[in-house]
Amino acid sequence: MQLPDMNLLPALNALLREGSVTGAAAEMSVSASAMSRTLGRLRRVLGDPLLVPAGRGLALTPRALELRPQVEAALIGALAALQPAQPLDIASVARQFTVRTNDGLAVVIGPELTGRIAREAPGIRLRILPECEEDPADLRDRVDLDIGHLPELPHDVRSLELPPHGYAAVCRADSPHAQGPLTVEGFAAAAHITVSRRGRFHSVVDERLAELGLRRNVLATVPTQMTACFLALHSDALALVPAPVGARAAEVMPLAVLEIPLSLPQVPMGMAWHARLDADPAHAWLRRAAARAAAGG
Repeated sequence: MQLPDMNLLPALNALLREGSVTGAAAEMSVSASAMSRTLGRLRRVLGDPLLVPAGRGLALTPRALELRPQVEAALIGALAALQPAQPLDIASVARQFTVRTNDGLAVVIGPELTGRIAREAPGIRLRILPECEEDPADLRDRVDLDIGHLPELPHDVRSLELPPHGYAAVCRADSPHAQGPLTVEGFAAAAHITVSRRGRFHSVVDERLAELGLRRNVLATVPTQMTACFLALHSDALALVPAPVGARAAEVMPLAVLEIPLSLPQVPMGMAWHARLDADPAHAWLRRAAARAAAGG
């Protein structure tokens, strides 16, 4: 459908409201002759004379009277649609956001993030999904915010780096290892509980131990970090988890958090979202809140 010249809409509104070419011209800050030409164009577009002579003035036709409220409403709607977004009142926002992350980050970031939402944006609901076989394309329509170790991202996905984390060993508070510090030999000799969604027993820990001529015994692999912490409560095993997860777990469980006596790489962290949400004020607020929670509040 070919749209008419939308510049005619303000002129039509002025003509119908003023009922006069000179009055409409003054309102639009144009000459009377220019407004008269515009009236001619409107007559051709609408197929109606709109204003006709009546004594010493002009009168609106029935079609013009019918159009007057429609044109005024259309102009108000067009002006509202073309205004910049108003400042966000986050307390009045009613939205649901889908966030994808692993269970450890949900435990570390979740309390601060949901607490801030409850205090400042009670109309926001979080739908937290677990990590799975991540596809960044999900950010285009299914996931609003991805938090964690990010894969290679497509061109239409934005991202922000978060503080990286290292790993720690957690054990039962009355375990023989609890008093620490761990030696490399003691670390290698202990039973280990490792976290792997794919059930892998081998990791960079084994590579570092092999460089020192040592091997370890992996008692179990589990798919989630909090499961590893729970399992450590019922044996003398060391659960290897991200250091922030171990610290949070030790706040509520009888666990000791120990430094791993190996040089292990830091794990980069970040959050990602699709470009469709980049300028969304409510989503920007959520990103800032998540970044503050990841930085420790």
